[in-house]
Amino acid sequence: MSALPTPENFDGRTQKALADARLKIAIDRTAGTARAKRAAIVGQWPDFTLARERGREIKDHVVENLDHYLAEFERNAVASGAVVHWAETADEACRIVVDICRRAGARSVTRSKSMLGEEIGLPHALEEAGIERVETDLAEHIVQLAGERPSHIIWPAMHKTREEISDLFRRHHAEPHREETAEAMAASARRHLRERFLRADVGISGANFLVADTGSVCTVTNEGNAEMTTTPPRIHIATAGIEKLVPTAAHAAMMLRLLVRSATGAALTQYTTFHTGPRRAGDLDGPDEFHIVLVDNGRSRMLADREMRPMLRCIRCGACMNHCPVFNQIGGHAYGGTYPGPMGAVLTPALDGLSMQTRDLAHACTLNGRCREVCPVDIPLPTLLKGWRTRSWREGLEPKTMRRGLSLWRWAGTHPRLYRLGAAVAARALRLAARGRGRLGRLPFLADAWTRYRDLPAPPPGPTFLEREAQRLREGTRS
Repeated sequence: MSALPTPENFDGRTQKALADARLKIAIDRTAGTARAKRAAIVGQWPDFTLARERGREIKDHVVENLDHYLAEFERNAVASGAVVHWAETADEACRIVVDICRRAGARSVTRSKSMLGEEIGLPHALEEAGIERVETDLAEHIVQLAGERPSHIIWPAMHKTREEISDLFRRHHAEPHREETAEAMAASARRHLRERFLRADVGISGANFLVADTGSVCTVTNEGNAEMTTTPPRIHIATAGIEKLVPTAAHAAMMLRLLVRSATGAALTQYTTFHTGPRRAGDLDGPDEFHIVLVDNGRSRMLADREMRPMLRCIRCGACMNHCPVFNQIGGHAYGGTYPGPMGAVLTPALDGLSMQTRDLAHACTLNGRCREVCPVDIPLPTLLKGWRTRSWREGLEPKTMRRGLSLWRWAGTHPRLYRLGAAVAARALRLAARGRGRLGRLPFLADAWTRYRDLPAPPPGPTFLEREAQRLREGTRS
């Protein structure tokens, strides 16, 4: 289960985020750059739309034939010398990883960035087992030093400003940077992590893709930390969701082109590695043991749910977050679960169950559709979010005020004259309240939620939309 980080509800977390001026600065710096870089690189790929359709077809084909490709992957991974483990739940997956570490007598493990690891609670499981955990991705290293959780699946520390990161490194690094530059701070982290890479007993990675016909695990990084995590230690453990499969290496190459452009706006990442089994005779490096933990954790439920099944296409690129106007205002932590943004609003109820704690996520969306426009595998995120809203209503999770308000709205809608009168009165009342300023900074009662952090434009002078439409119809009838 992707446990919520705080006891606060979504509204409480959102209010904190909106009141944090430094958070907005940090998000604007990162997300704005990501949007610009993605637009530039996609613009250079004339066949992007065709590639997007191909990516969707590959993922849908795998999901429809998941049992076949899982069996093929296991068979080929075992043939290469790997050990494959199956975990139905998050707790079972953590137990398998911890048991492997204990059997190896591991005192220290390095871990490259893996959102699945966050999803199953692996960092906490390792700490409870008394095993030192070292996060090696630069952003994850920052988050670990701060004692926080990732706020983005590609840039886990995007909620931190450069100034905050500098302060963290000065407090925690034995040889901190002397210059306030990104290069100097990266060098400080490199010095801090190098010793820990070399002394780790076990390296734990995630998987961007699982290649069925070779039994290989593909990892993608821009820092080389995955290679340093998986190569020096005696044991490499890869954890992966069962939906990460692709049929062949050629399909993986196709998906990598979509992933990298959508995630970082680059044509290719610095390091793309295919791990196939442990070290063989004659190899100069590599682990003595290679364990692959395949995790379900609710994915079979999504597979059986035709409405939610398209979410299994997700390749975790983060493009939907970068382009989401809501995420860009509140950041990732406000969503509460492991996965933030539009994809998190769909995944969290699917993984943790629809409840009073998760129902709000589907409402944290304007349904503007930008997330689907940029999704490299064309996941219908707005449709899925509307699906959760419908289920929440059906299961009686909506607040009584919402249910009563909508019932009143429906009643008014079935009485056109009364509805038009009410709309006209409301428009004139809002104009008076604006007092010629063209906007309203405060509304009473429940409507205050609209103006707590932003102004509401006042209705323009003149007739309302309904009045103009009625006049147009009258004139059309006379002509």
